[in-house]
Amino acid sequence: MKKVIVIGGGAAGMMAAIQAAEKGHQVLLLEKNEKLGKKIYITGKGRCNITNACDTEDLFKHVLRNRKFLYSAFYTFSNWQVMDFFQNHGLALKTERGERVFPQSDHSSDVIQTLQRAMKQKGVKVRLFAQVTEILEKEQSIAGVRLKDGESIDAEAVIIATGGCSYVSTGSDGDGYKFAERLGHTVKKPRPSLVPFEVLEPWVRELQGLSLKNIKIYIRKNKKLLYEEFGEMLFTHYGVSGPLILSASGVVNDYMEDLPLSLDIDLKPALSEEQLDKRILRDFQENQNRQFKNAVQKLFPAKLIPAIIDRSGIHPEQKVNEITKEERQRFVRLIKAFPLTLSGFRDFNEAIVTRGGVNVRELNPSTMESRLVQGLYFAGEVLDLDALTGGFNLQIAWSTGYLAGDSIR
Repeated sequence: MKKVIVIGGGAAGMMAAIQAAEKGHQVLLLEKNEKLGKKIYITGKGRCNITNACDTEDLFKHVLRNRKFLYSAFYTFSNWQVMDFFQNHGLALKTERGERVFPQSDHSSDVIQTLQRAMKQKGVKVRLFAQVTEILEKEQSIAGVRLKDGESIDAEAVIIATGGCSYVSTGSDGDGYKFAERLGHTVKKPRPSLVPFEVLEPWVRELQGLSLKNIKIYIRKNKKLLYEEFGEMLFTHYGVSGPLILSASGVVNDYMEDLPLSLDIDLKPALSEEQLDKRILRDFQENQNRQFKNAVQKLFPAKLIPAIIDRSGIHPEQKVNEITKEERQRFVRLIKAFPLTLSGFRDFNEAIVTRGGVNVRELNPSTMESRLVQGLYFAGEVLDLDALTGGFNLQIAWSTGYLAGDSIR
């Protein structure tokens, strides 16, 4: 039996503590906040998308960086084992569109309570308002930690599960990176990921709150296509957000220094240009004596119509029967590629996850243990691992946390 300290009471930290205690160790979890699971509480708009019910092999496709490093973690504690864990501890689950798994209650607080109950059952001791300022080592081996108030606590193993920099209000301030660097590890520069974009066009504010479903987006740098995907997006007072945009930000993160980027929205992806032209021609024929602004009501949400008309080059009061073939075809092209200019990423306060973190090459992927300091383990978002939306980032937290706790001998 070893004395194990887990730093951080989020998803990875609590799972690591539970599994380390399951292996018979004496576990102390230190959390600097006033309660555990502050970030879990706000994930999935307060519903907590626990994991994804895809085939375990498909998890890797949704990881954006260092997916091979997660092979042991995902197969030691898979998405199906995560679901079993929560159900066996009394939390009923449900699967929604996109194979996203949520608590049946739709309350993220139930996920936190389930983890707390499991820790209590396993004898994990928890200390809140306990801020670690230093990890103590002796001859490249873990010796314990020092707290902000000067107290030192002995330990033979420490698991750093402090999270990244996203959602700063939850206490994610990057202190885990400082611990790692002081112990000789390199940290890849943290950046916000799964984050909304700002756009250059000021008129986008007029569309604030408008959600577009079943559209396709294309993001390019000059003529190079960086991202294309079908789904749902949202306009905000500063730009664009929503599931499609958040996932796009994770993929095009490498181009953060290359802004601006162009965003084209295909508002009718189910129709080719030719099919769309026929549809519009039919609408125009039915409304040939009406003004243009009144003849396109069926095509778009009401809030979008003024923006579309403004960009069409056709006068809003022009009679439909006066619109030329060239004007109509230009209108078709606008609908198939409604243009915006991405000028910036929002900051860590709005990012779902952090891209970057502790270099995974300096860890043993089979154990999550540091290759540099014996008895030092890492788990969760503090690592240079990130994935798309849909429960995949929490799966990384559960799997790496479990593997870290399970590997302490």
